[in-house]
Amino acid sequence: MEDELFEQRTDLSKLSHAVEQIKTTLAKIIVGQQESIDLLIAGILADGHILIEGVPGVAKTLTAKLIARSIKAQYSRIQFTPDLMPSDILGTSVFNPKTTEFEFKHGPVFGNIILIDEINRAPAKTQSALFEVMEERQVTIDGQTYKMQEPFTVLATQNPVEHEGTYRLPEAQLDRFIFKIEVKYPSLDEEIAILTQQHQHKTAEQLLDIQPVLSGDDIVAIRNQVLGLHVEEKLLVYVAKLIHESRNNKSLYLGGSPRASLAIVNAAKAIAAIRGRDFVTPDDIIYVAAPVLRHRIMLTPDKEMEGASPDDIIAQMIGKIEVPR
Repeated sequence: MEDELFEQRTDLSKLSHAVEQIKTTLAKIIVGQQESIDLLIAGILADGHILIEGVPGVAKTLTAKLIARSIKAQYSRIQFTPDLMPSDILGTSVFNPKTTEFEFKHGPVFGNIILIDEINRAPAKTQSALFEVMEERQVTIDGQTYKMQEPFTVLATQNPVEHEGTYRLPEAQLDRFIFKIEVKYPSLDEEIAILTQQHQHKTAEQLLDIQPVLSGDDIVAIRNQVLGLHVEEKLLVYVAKLIHESRNNKSLYLGGSPRASLAIVNAAKAIAAIRGRDFVTPDDIIYVAAPVLRHRIMLTPDKEMEGASPDDIIAQMIGKIEVPR
């Protein structure tokens, strides 16, 4: 048993080294955003899809692209627009005159890392095309089912302030994202660093220098390892109490689903692995609670009128429940 634990921890140190390589590479181009990058990596390791929200110009798409470049896998980008149809994403059957049969032509969603830019610009009909592929990792067209190749991760971006030409994402769609990462404006020092870097024309050269750190097979192996990390029963009870509180909180109209419970546990495992541990601590759970829950809960109209945010309510819930030690 001791040998198995030792071997697992040695493997986790290799994982930590790969993560540090990715973070070091990204830090040369992306100024700040350390928490966002940690959560992006954790979301991928936890086998989840990630929603990145921020105003225009805060490098949401660039960060997602750089993460994708750090992994040697098939990358695909889809720009969502109001006139986009489900077949533009999933693919369509095309008649082949040589064989006199219909052949399925794969759409851009068939890949390993899919970047969906401005996901809230497509209407509900197009959003519904993602339900099956994001949850079940498969696409059903004309009665035929096509399995996605592992790893399969969707990274989506959206702008929170623009309303013209955008559509609210369905709750069922939001619930399929393990995290909603909010990218903030840079600080004054970070802004100066960004201007200096651009002025010296370093960014374009550094983009060309990015090399993959992990292969697709590495990601699959690491995911299996991460999801097998140890979680004490009292921590599982703590997560269940937190989600139960969200369903009974007077400030919330909609609480977390069982999928939210699983997301917190899996995300906490990924954060623990990134930090070089083969076990989850309460701090890991608290760290991931807000990004896992902020897009799954809905505030009551009264709380919205008061100017409260989902993160405020999540912090209150965490403060209510005794943290196991």
